[in-house]
Amino acid sequence: MADMKLFAGNATPDLAKKIADRLYTRLGNATVDRFSDGEVHVQINENVRGCDIFIIQSTCAPTNDNLMELIVMIDALRRASAGRITAVIPYFGYARQDRRLRSARVPITAKVVADFLSSVGVDHVLTVDLHAEQIQGFFDVPVDNCFSSQIFVEDMMTLNLQNPCVVSPDMGGVLRARAIAKLLNNADIAIIDKRRPRPNVSEVMNLIGEVKDRECIIVDDIIDTGGTLCKAAAALKERGAKSVIAYGTHAVLSGNAYKNVSESALDTLVVSDTVPATEQFKKLKNFRQLTLAPTLAEAIRRINNEESISAMFEQD
Repeated sequence: MADMKLFAGNATPDLAKKIADRLYTRLGNATVDRFSDGEVHVQINENVRGCDIFIIQSTCAPTNDNLMELIVMIDALRRASAGRITAVIPYFGYARQDRRLRSARVPITAKVVADFLSSVGVDHVLTVDLHAEQIQGFFDVPVDNCFSSQIFVEDMMTLNLQNPCVVSPDMGGVLRARAIAKLLNNADIAIIDKRRPRPNVSEVMNLIGEVKDRECIIVDDIIDTGGTLCKAAAALKERGAKSVIAYGTHAVLSGNAYKNVSESALDTLVVSDTVPATEQFKKLKNFRQLTLAPTLAEAIRRINNEESISAMFEQD
């Protein structure tokens, strides 16, 4: 077992500090800033030769800046003779650009990012709730995909829900909803069938399942503008739902997200800290943020000790 060292970029400093604290260590000494012309400047200020390195950096907004920080940090550590380098990417940006639809003339940007990371010498990638699990196949190095389900279910258990129903906001999230429902004593699930006429615009079309007088729990991986989520909440309330609570792993919350959420039928929105929440959102009465530091810290410990990651989620 090589000496473990953690480093962090500027994307998720609070999460990185919490992970380090749980591992009873400190974040490595590195300078990650900008030159006067905006170029990324990285310098590793301590010996890392032969060490087992973990770089904690979400590629959230500003997406390209944070991605470039990660790339340059990997290169700096590789050139400093680090042993194994694991990129801990709690939120993997560009994950929604994972395929070409109907042969459209568009890139598969998730693959481009994977190639970029591999080309600078990353040995391993650790992430959370990939938007599409097949993205793991875009990499030429091992990828471990952790899940937020345990942290979220622990929180759900504190709510003393009497008649819960887990809701998938689209057909693609059914497996996620089933996994959560299983952990909630095999609760019922419902599915919202939607049509998306253009990016970031969705229209609720149909509800599959019975939600009348139920405590509905919407689970999703990415909450961007919140349009899908808020229309789903409205549809559930219109069909007699007693309450609507939403859990989302990656709180991108861009564009009109604040207006959408603050004016929505949601009773509570609960997110993780893979993406930092703005002060504006933190002040919302129906907004809460949970940390994934326990999950990521345990995953890092297991990787360093050459233990199984999948064993963490076997009950999922």
